[in-house]
Amino acid sequence: MENPKETWFQKIENMHPYQTLMYLGMFGSGLIFLFMTVAFLASATGNTEGMGFKMPKSFIISTFVIIISGYTVSKMLLHYKEESLFKLKNSLLSTFLLGIVFTILQILGWKELTLIGIDFQGLPSGSFLYVLSGIHIFHLLGAMVFALIMVAKYNKTQKDEIKHLLLLTNPYEKMKIQLFTTYWHFMDVIWLLLFMTFVLTF
Repeated sequence: MENPKETWFQKIENMHPYQTLMYLGMFGSGLIFLFMTVAFLASATGNTEGMGFKMPKSFIISTFVIIISGYTVSKMLLHYKEESLFKLKNSLLSTFLLGIVFTILQILGWKELTLIGIDFQGLPSGSFLYVLSGIHIFHLLGAMVFALIMVAKYNKTQKDEIKHLLLLTNPYEKMKIQLFTTYWHFMDVIWLLLFMTFVLTF
């Protein structure tokens, strides 16, 4: 007899606690971004015409940077399956460095916004540009800290052949890489949606 198909609730029950926490966190974060975006759109309606707003160049460049980081992070699981710790560490480190570049560009984007007269004292929609991008950076920083911890661990593991072997055959380690990759892609998609919303609104 065929086994009955698992229900959605049963699938959640069978998840590792870390998986459950991360998916719940992503769901909660998604709701925050959704409500904030709706508030931004409501505040921008009829108030942005004639502003002469130009998307900060730093925001545009940072968008390309985070897309590239999505590519580097997608290589991690592939390198893990290839049992290449060196390539895995390099992909993780590249993703981390791209995250740093993205964060710096976002801060420069805020400075560009200030120079063209968009700040917290102007239109509410202008304030939301800072708030939404700031919340996104806050979420991304958490992933970057985790990436730095993983890089340090991989550096130590490379020096010990036994630990090296154990790491590459440990399903828990594979799960952490999968969760990190999923979360990073989630942050990529969130920024792309925010960026498109900013472009289409102004």
